[in-house]
Amino acid sequence: MKRLILSLVVAATATLSTHAQQVFLEIRDKAQATAADTHTAAMVRDINQFKVDALNYMAMKMKEQMPDSSAAFLDRQAYAMHSFISTYMKTLLAHRSDPQKIQVEYMKLFIDASISNPLFNDNDHDVVLAYYTTADCLTRFSLDTDWQRALLAVTTEMKKRR
Repeated sequence: MKRLILSLVVAATATLSTHAQQVFLEIRDKAQATAADTHTAAMVRDINQFKVDALNYMAMKMKEQMPDSSAAFLDRQAYAMHSFISTYMKTLLAHRSDPQKIQVEYMKLFIDASISNPLFNDNDHDVVLAYYTTADCLTRFSLDTDWQRALLAVTTEMKKRR
C-alpha cells in the first residue's frame, strides 16, 4: 500500500513538473523551430536563436545554482524574456522613422536593462556577453538576465518617456 501511494506521489510530481514547465518549453520549442527554418528571414532566425540560447543558458544555470527552484520560476523568467524581446521589437518598429540618435537611445535602454539585472551573477563574461559583444547582432543582451526585473526596468523607463 505504501509503495502504491509513493508511486502515485512520484507520478503526480512528475506530471506537475511537466505541466509547470509548459511556458518555458513552448517558447523554447517555437523559437527553435523558427531559428531552424531556412525560409524565415535571417533577422527573425537570429532573434529566435538568441531566445533558444538564453533559455538553455537559464535552464542550465538554474540546475547548477538553484536546484530547488520551481519550474514555475523558469516559466515566469521565460515569459518575461519573451515579453522583453517583444517589447524591444515593437519599440524599435515604432521608432524606425525617428532620428538614429533616438533609435540608439531606445536600443541602449533595453541593452542596459539586460546587463544591469543579472540573475546568476555569472563571471564567465565570454559566455554571458556573447551576444552583447557581437556588434551586428540585434539582440545585444546578456544571457545572465533576470528577465522579470529587466522587463520592469524597461517598462518603467518607457512610461517616464511618454
